[in-house]
Amino acid sequence: MSIPTNTDFGPDSGGRVKGITIIKPLVYGNIARSFGKKRETDGHTHQWTVYVKPYLNEDMSVYVKKVHFKLHESYANANRIITKPPYEVTETGWGEFEIVIKIYFHDPNERPVTIYHILKLFQSPIVDGEVSSLDTKKVLVSEQYEEIVFQEPTQLMQQHLTNVPPISSVEWKHDTDFEEKKVRTLESIIDCKTKVKNEIADLKEKLKLSRETITKFKGEIAKVQVGTTS
Repeated sequence: MSIPTNTDFGPDSGGRVKGITIIKPLVYGNIARSFGKKRETDGHTHQWTVYVKPYLNEDMSVYVKKVHFKLHESYANANRIITKPPYEVTETGWGEFEIVIKIYFHDPNERPVTIYHILKLFQSPIVDGEVSSLDTKKVLVSEQYEEIVFQEPTQLMQQHLTNVPPISSVEWKHDTDFEEKKVRTLESIIDCKTKVKNEIADLKEKLKLSRETITKFKGEIAKVQVGTTS
């Protein structure tokens, strides 16, 4: 993407680049591992890590100033500020709760982005509609794909967003195969649409038959009424 010329700015632009949209995909979530039993000192059952990381292999710190993780108030320090990668917090606990994740940018003209994540510790007995065996030694992964959309960023922010070096020299992978997940989600949507379409067609046919039956009964009733009055 080329750097815009000064003609892209106007007196009412607020220093923002007109007609430019930049999307930064990211992954957020948590991993958790069970201790296998309650810890005697505090009753905690799991160690977990909540995180925000780039979907692509790029150093988010070029444009991200800090990430604020707000934990449950029961933790001694519920507000954790991480100023450099990896943007993550590791703790122990026994319960699931909502974590508020707020991402701040180096350019103060860009508003922070807030994400809400439900900390997941316990494996579900139902996975993809099938009963699964619960393995307490297995690492649980609960993560989501998200996109931050920068609509008409400032020239400074545009430079930050378009000049991002890789964060790793090795292959960049995630625990979740989001491409496969996207395919399965699209297949599920198409399947649901087909089912709904078939159900609508079935209901229309039933409605048609009901109307024909009503018309038939009305005709029979009219014949009986004519017979009784003649």
